[in-house]
Amino acid sequence: MALQILLNFFLAGVWMFMTNAFTPTGFAVGFIVGLLLIILMRRFFSYRLYTSRIWAVISLFFLFLKELILSSFSVFKLVIQPKLAIRPAVFELETELTHDWEVTLLSALITLTPGTLVIGISEDQKRLYIHAIDFEDIEDAVSSIKNTFERAILEVSRP
Repeated sequence: MALQILLNFFLAGVWMFMTNAFTPTGFAVGFIVGLLLIILMRRFFSYRLYTSRIWAVISLFFLFLKELILSSFSVFKLVIQPKLAIRPAVFELETELTHDWEVTLLSALITLTPGTLVIGISEDQKRLYIHAIDFEDIEDAVSSIKNTFERAILEVSRP
């Protein structure tokens, strides 16, 4: 991935020298032309294009915003009820993530989402212990996290 980005910057520089346009606009045009060339040459790379990883990061960001807004409304509804009828619980989530930064990112995303909190991580970093403010079904909560945050993090991190 780093090679592709460096190649794209190099092609943008070559474009600027070829067109004798040493301006930010000339660089931007060269960057786009370089990106198109890299897309045309993608079969020569053994891994996916860096643009797909950038798209995955953007998708993860918007997924987090969506989950943040939805969970904020659900916590708000719980708080404004006259009688506090919550069912707090602690459950275990077994994760497929292997790198430290992936587990840390998943823990941060879960903790930053209102109504949930990661209270511990196992020694082997394969299990997260999560507290939920209003809890209905273990399998539903685990599959929700696995199908949203964990899948998006895997999309970002895997080659």
